[in-house]
Amino acid sequence: MRYWARFQWAAAVALLVAVFPAKAQALDMPSPFVQEVLIKSILVTLNDAVASDNFTVLHAKISKPFRDQFPPEKLRTVFKDLVEKHAVFDAIVASAVIPEEDARIDDKGVLRLKGRFDTTPKKVKYQLGFIPSDGQWKLSGVTIDIE
Repeated sequence: MRYWARFQWAAAVALLVAVFPAKAQALDMPSPFVQEVLIKSILVTLNDAVASDNFTVLHAKISKPFRDQFPPEKLRTVFKDLVEKHAVFDAIVASAVIPEEDARIDDKGVLRLKGRFDTTPKKVKYQLGFIPSDGQWKLSGVTIDIE
């Protein structure tokens, strides 16, 4: 049986954004379609990492500064609560993204995406940060709240 978990993670995110400002290679604001792909692909990858208790693929998909700071074992520790509670949030794939704020690129070059999915039985809220890495927008910070 799987259980929903409530999890928030922000301290490391703030540290990474402060330590690794991303101005080296600017990317344009992605279209709403690309934003949805970024959001869903990273959250489904996180869901799969939690379900399999294997954070190797998630680690490969995040930005280089984030990869350097958080090897797979440390990612597992960060998301330990989700793993232990067998959190499942893959229903987001079939759900509409509901932005809670307009997408923006902040003064440090971080693409900020904040919103939710009105999935049942629990809603999934997210705050994601992406920086240019390897010529693409890649994850630099995540907060997920399942309630």
